[in-house]
Amino acid sequence: MTAARHLRKITLHLARTKAFPDGSARHGYEFVAPLDPDGRIDAAEWARSRNACVVRCFWADEPPQRGQLVHRAGGANGATWRFDYDARSDEDDEAGYRFADHRFVPGEYVSIQDAEGELHTFRVVSTAPA
Repeated sequence: MTAARHLRKITLHLARTKAFPDGSARHGYEFVAPLDPDGRIDAAEWARSRNACVVRCFWADEPPQRGQLVHRAGGANGATWRFDYDARSDEDDEAGYRFADHRFVPGEYVSIQDAEGELHTFRVVSTAPA
């Protein structure tokens, strides 16, 4: 199967917090990544299709941020998945917490550390062909 057939558009919405007891569909991410049959990010397929692996962060009334899903050395298991909004700087990067271990299927939860170091939990709302 080709990488293009594995590419999925994944939508994440903010999970329940004190500020948003029901979660929030106005705060989240849409990103493209190759998923294996279990719903995990396929690093080998990502390497072949990295230019197609884009992200859009939407945060209420703020302008959306657009960037790339990148795989960088360091972190758990020797590598970290990150959202990179400016290739010239790491200061804006947001790290997926143990993204390599998580399944991106509707109903699952994942965490993302924002550029300020704060960890937020998100619910996987959907995955669809990219």
